[in-house]
Amino acid sequence: MNEIDPAHRFSINAVRNYDAPAGSEKPGGINDVARQVASQYRRDTMSPIMVSGVLRMVEFALLFLSGLGVYFYYVGFFTYLAWQYPLAIAATSFLAVVLLDVTDCYQIAALMRPLANFGRVLLVWAGSFALMALTAFAIKASEDFSRLLFGTWFVIGFLLVFGLRLVMSSLIRRWARDGRMERRALIVGGGKAAEQLIRSVEKQPYNDIRICGIFDDRNDKRSPPIVAGYPKLGTISELIEFARIARIDMLIVSLPLTAESRVLQLLKKLWVLPVDIRLSAHSNALQFRPRAYSYIGSVPMLDIFDKPINDWDSVAKRAFDIVFSLIGIIVFSPVMLATAMAIKLDSKGPVLFKQKRHGFNNETIEVYKFRSMFTDRSDPTAKQTVTRNDPRVTRVGRFIRKTSIDELPQFFNSLFGSLSLVGPRPHAIAAQSHNLLYNEVVDGYFARHKVKPGVTGWAQINGWRGEMDTNEKIRMRTEYDLYYIENWSMLFDLRILFLTPIRLLNTENAY
Repeated sequence: MNEIDPAHRFSINAVRNYDAPAGSEKPGGINDVARQVASQYRRDTMSPIMVSGVLRMVEFALLFLSGLGVYFYYVGFFTYLAWQYPLAIAATSFLAVVLLDVTDCYQIAALMRPLANFGRVLLVWAGSFALMALTAFAIKASEDFSRLLFGTWFVIGFLLVFGLRLVMSSLIRRWARDGRMERRALIVGGGKAAEQLIRSVEKQPYNDIRICGIFDDRNDKRSPPIVAGYPKLGTISELIEFARIARIDMLIVSLPLTAESRVLQLLKKLWVLPVDIRLSAHSNALQFRPRAYSYIGSVPMLDIFDKPINDWDSVAKRAFDIVFSLIGIIVFSPVMLATAMAIKLDSKGPVLFKQKRHGFNNETIEVYKFRSMFTDRSDPTAKQTVTRNDPRVTRVGRFIRKTSIDELPQFFNSLFGSLSLVGPRPHAIAAQSHNLLYNEVVDGYFARHKVKPGVTGWAQINGWRGEMDTNEKIRMRTEYDLYYIENWSMLFDLRILFLTPIRLLNTENAY
């Protein structure tokens, strides 16, 4: 998505610090109709960005392997492999993929219409060969290559790529029809503005946006219950619960940018969700530079918030979790075995303790820990915070809690996917401070759940671990967690991961 000018972007701090008018919050669950609609969208979808990205890699592999196959066919498999050929084949394959990308041949609209893009794909493939030939001529290496070999590869390579695109066209249409590849959107705000927005989006050919419903705080007189054929499913506050049941990708706010107070009031509720938030600009009188907008087809949008760690970032982070979780399990297996034996010898009960905690998108997950309390005094809900010299904690439990050895089984949580290695630490569902739930203490607390929670995190290595006995500690932990989410990178994860063992030497707050 394109970036908008900083002057036109709603900052997170501005949204968090905005004081909504009194009475703007409307508690309560969603209605039966909304819950039924949400249940239809529980399944995750395939991102168009991921589909086109995988296709790039598959096409490169097809071109490269077909080129090598033609080479081996002509010269024999066991013949000496001249380095010029695989290098030229790899370079030409890579150049073709780059040029296909530059000419928008990986856009979903182009992939759905392969016959209409036949000439463009052929021109790109021919251009890649022309550039390869020109380079070989410039370095006086053209006599080293067989024209017959490369002519054969040209024909076979093109047939393979175009054949794959015919298959992909059929698959993409089927995925779009079955709802497996789409971006699910909710319209925030109803009435005439929402109707105009919906009509504009629906006019876009080969549109991958599926509008799932409308949410608006206004009554039926000001905001009709049905807009352009889509039902109004509830209020803005109810949208939060709906989006957590359904797998929603995007919220589109259909309010004019000039209604700044109303927009901020909405964003103060919505920014905690792990979704893209866009402000419709199709009917705004204010005009920014073209680069300030992102587009759904030709409908302009202003980017307010982006879903953190999305698409290829999420793939990289998942690979990071799997690799380092396996390393952690192997390295710490002697420690885990010794701990399990010590727990069994010290007190009766199971070695592992499973606790329900808030996970990604506020979902409930089970987190593994070594049992550190007496079985008959354990507190699965963590309603009562563990304090210094807590009588519920066993002798072995005190040691493993201070050293964080009790959390080593969470490497398995990370390996199986309910946790990430690095992220905001998951808190128990009923965790409290002075009889208040954490989300009642910190405004925007649930924004911590916009990403998958972690075994370790930025707050923990900065000293905010252990007992959360004051509201200030909860606020500071949340501040560090939000900083991590807003500034995530793979290098940031590596930094936190390698600093964790060093910072855990400070056991002042761990009981």
